[in-house]
Amino acid sequence: MTVVECPTCSAKVEWTEKNKYRPFCSERCKQIDLGAWAEEKYAIPAAPPRDPLEEE
Repeated sequence: MTVVECPTCSAKVEWTEKNKYRPFCSERCKQIDLGAWAEEKYAIPAAPPRDPLEEE
């Protein structure tokens, strides 16, 4: 059996089909994470797009 840490609260969570909230420990932690994404607290870094008309 695999055990992981909940991304929100760091509680130990069994990675099994019985845990419908995996990788989270509960519905509450899942909703907290979703709220953080909705508030744009997480971001994937990216380089600004290049202007194809700009000379190198």
